[in-house]
Amino acid sequence: MSALFGQGPIAAVASFKSAREMRDSRLILYSGESMPSDLLARLKQSAVLCDGAMGTLLYAKGIFINRSYDELNLSQPDLIRGIHHEYLQAGAEIIETNTFGGNSFRLARHSMADKVDDINRAGVRLAREAAKSFDVWVAGSVGPLGTRIEPLGKTSFQEAHDAFRQQMQVLVESGVDLLILETFGYLEEIHQAMMAAKEVAPSLPLVAQVTIDEDGNCLDGSDPSIFVPKLEEWGADVIGCNCSVGPVAMLDAMERVRAATTLPLAAQPNAGIPRSVEGRNIYLCSPEYMASYARKFVAAGVRLVGGCCGATPEHIRVMKSALRVGEARGKSALSPVAGTQVAAKAAPVLALEKRSAIGAKLAKGQFVTMVEIVPPKGIDITKEVEGARFLKSVGVDAVNIPDSPRASARMSNQALSLLIQREVGIDAILHYTCRDRNVLGIQSDLLGAAAVGIKNLICITGDPPKMGNYPDATAVFDVDAIGLVNIVHNLNRGLDLGGNPIGAGTGFVIGVGANPGLTDLDEEVRRFEYKVQAGAEYAVTQPVFDMRLLENFLRRIEHCRIPVIAGIWPLVSARNAEFMKNELRVSVPDEILERMVRAQTPEAARSEGGAIAREMLVAARQLVQGAQISAPQGRYNLAVDVLEALG
Repeated sequence: MSALFGQGPIAAVASFKSAREMRDSRLILYSGESMPSDLLARLKQSAVLCDGAMGTLLYAKGIFINRSYDELNLSQPDLIRGIHHEYLQAGAEIIETNTFGGNSFRLARHSMADKVDDINRAGVRLAREAAKSFDVWVAGSVGPLGTRIEPLGKTSFQEAHDAFRQQMQVLVESGVDLLILETFGYLEEIHQAMMAAKEVAPSLPLVAQVTIDEDGNCLDGSDPSIFVPKLEEWGADVIGCNCSVGPVAMLDAMERVRAATTLPLAAQPNAGIPRSVEGRNIYLCSPEYMASYARKFVAAGVRLVGGCCGATPEHIRVMKSALRVGEARGKSALSPVAGTQVAAKAAPVLALEKRSAIGAKLAKGQFVTMVEIVPPKGIDITKEVEGARFLKSVGVDAVNIPDSPRASARMSNQALSLLIQREVGIDAILHYTCRDRNVLGIQSDLLGAAAVGIKNLICITGDPPKMGNYPDATAVFDVDAIGLVNIVHNLNRGLDLGGNPIGAGTGFVIGVGANPGLTDLDEEVRRFEYKVQAGAEYAVTQPVFDMRLLENFLRRIEHCRIPVIAGIWPLVSARNAEFMKNELRVSVPDEILERMVRAQTPEAARSEGGAIAREMLVAARQLVQGAQISAPQGRYNLAVDVLEALG
């Protein structure tokens, strides 16, 4: 939030005696244009991003699940404050207090029923302390009692009502900006909570969220046509769903919820359905996948978006970037400027065959060959230029120049691309990553690249700095590869991120990466679909050592097929093969490893690695539209030896 609106202090709130005093103070603090003081007014303007899971991070930080996570507000306040701060730095605009289970029933399981006031008061204080330098809202989190109430259980309506009222009274008096009732599976229980909320703070925004099954129904069987009107009748200001299921099922449910109400909607799905891995429940939805669905939720009418179990600050950060880009794109698509629609302002997109020599070959369906040239660690480019000259002399179509591979510090690949094109006259394909640039820097870089004659891109998210030699370096990741393709596609149409005309289009040939060997191929295929929808025109795969995986991947993307360039890597040693398999997540079959292990000398290993690469290239020739050959340690002759297999 601070990145958009600037930073402004939020005064300490421990002394506030009522929610009304707190809201009046916020009106004074935010009397400028930095942020609407009224959440409900803001929700009418644009989507608001909530934080992710508290429990997931506590578990990841070594807190056993048999602990009372709410009690940590008292015993480990720095831990809770730190998690809040992680979400705030990731871009959350609402953070929820660590009080989900802060009611007397749940705390009684840990012999702490007498600490309801202390735990909830501390929960608000810690959230406020973390948020003091951010323009955000603090929401009081209220979860179900963890016990069945009548008629299904022995707890009476009145007992439930009193427990909810006790907790919410403390949250409101401590200064929360809104109440979020979440993960309720039974309407009778959330009804008691909502009545208590309206008694304690009738004018405080109330978000009512139920948990649903894969069919979009509450755990008591109520479908959206039943529970939505009831929540509206009982006084909800925002209605939604959280937890329970992953983004796909929740999006289906939210579309049904939208049809039943005109109130603002909230959606905070889990990061997928957990899978048991070595005895632990692991949530497998990537941040990029969650981000893609964040955009879909907003398109479906959701205005409060966040994450639940499995959602981490990384998920929230990528979701923030996606919403930021989506909002800009939405404004450009929907808002008339000077009486003209965006479509009328877009420049004609240059035909693919006219953008570059590589674009022409791809457009004609011809087989494309490219060899990777890694930028040097210093300023001497003699080896790289001579290598490019050699590759051009033997008929290679282009050189592929990565961006600080594995997060190592090297010469700018954009500078090397320009120098090679000028001195050698061969097409350079620029790897462009999201790691080091915000959206403004991305546009500036790409406009400059287009101006100096760089026309071929591969848009990738990039390796995190902690993978490289500088683990203390920071990353930006304003967008991921999908968002980057959207930006480049707009630039090709002569539009900036905000939909403003920039003159002629940039004329880039837009490539993306693909990994046929990922364990979760469903996720990879979904991301591939999004990249194609965003404007990708060709794809380059990770190195291929298992032809079955490539064939399966190509079958899976047949409905959204664009030209695919197979990555081919000549292995140089058994250790190189093990590194590829275990550290770069490249699928290297055991038989390939065994072949490399049997090579007794470095020369024999390079020969065997070249033979394997040639086999992969010949096998892939009829399946793909090109090959990218790596040149390990700058041995360009090894790459050419592999290409000779094509005849």
